[in-house]
Amino acid sequence: MHSADIDNEPKIDVSHADNQVHIALQGDWTSSLGKRADDYAARLVEIQENQPVIFDLSGLGRLDTVGSWLIIRSARTLESRGIKVQIQGQSATHDILLTEISSHTVEEKQEEKQSGLVTFLSEIGKSVIQTRQDAYDGIVFFGQVVSALIRVLFRPKSFRFTSLVTQMEQVALRGVPIIVLISFLVGCIIAQQGIFQLKTFGATVFVVDLISILTLRELAVLLTAIMIAGRSGSAYTAELGSMKMSEEVDALRVMGLDPIEVLIVPRILALIIGLPLLTFIASMSGLLGGAITAALYGDIPSDVFLTRLQSAIAMNTFFAGIIKAPFMALVIGVIACSEGLAVKGSAESLGRNVTSAVVKSIFMVILMDGIFAMFYAAINF
Repeated sequence: MHSADIDNEPKIDVSHADNQVHIALQGDWTSSLGKRADDYAARLVEIQENQPVIFDLSGLGRLDTVGSWLIIRSARTLESRGIKVQIQGQSATHDILLTEISSHTVEEKQEEKQSGLVTFLSEIGKSVIQTRQDAYDGIVFFGQVVSALIRVLFRPKSFRFTSLVTQMEQVALRGVPIIVLISFLVGCIIAQQGIFQLKTFGATVFVVDLISILTLRELAVLLTAIMIAGRSGSAYTAELGSMKMSEEVDALRVMGLDPIEVLIVPRILALIIGLPLLTFIASMSGLLGGAITAALYGDIPSDVFLTRLQSAIAMNTFFAGIIKAPFMALVIGVIACSEGLAVKGSAESLGRNVTSAVVKSIFMVILMDGIFAMFYAAINF
């Protein structure tokens, strides 16, 4: 270290006279203090006596915002203890800097302690406000999608059928194996449990009614929609979120293309077309699983199962489930795509939005199923 640097080292000289504490600051008080800044600040406020304190800055060399902040903060710390502080001896240049720092320094906000009940109610309120905002954003996005669909209807040549076919392959074709497997297993489980319970009353054959009505009206479309929400919905959100992070969406706007028309419409149409098809496959798979289980556990031959099936269901039983599928697909598509375009630009935001899309989609699917159930009951469908 050079001798000039040693001479300019910050120094603190504390003396007592006339019932006052005199603190003389010497040397350069600048950002070169580095990690030592906290040590110097601690020495400035280690006054034990409740006597007035005078900061004498007449011996200061250079002073920047770091040094000014240390001096001002130390003075305020002492004043908070009830000690009178006076700063004197500063040059005109130092006085301007100290005054500026003092006027712009923001005191740390003391968090008010709240009870657990108040915090709990506050979190509920925030959730309600966020839910309202999400509903508003979803309606706005749905309006944009409808506008894009109308433009596509009037300008069919602008629609990208290749993208629609690609999304159909991803949503419908590649989703068939998992949908078939889950629906088959659920059909088997329902049939098995139904047989065990109905056998007590000697009404084992009515398990056919149970399987057919429950599968066609409720389970097939519900399981399919939930699986699509978890599989395709999350994929939509991740894809669009990645595009948003890499600024591909902004690039489309710069090229004069509408991202809603290019990216969103084909995906939502693929869901609207694919989900009813998958629901039909799920219904058939569930009935097949029920028929096999009925033959193994209930000694119900396949011909008896089919005969009872024809008498147990009607066309409205089948259509009651199929009609729900396009509406559920629309809800899943809108939620998944809106969450994808809402990604802020970080991996954390992407993961949070993907999770949010799946949770919201499943919740809305179950809610819509309940609304349809009440509607069908009201019209006796």
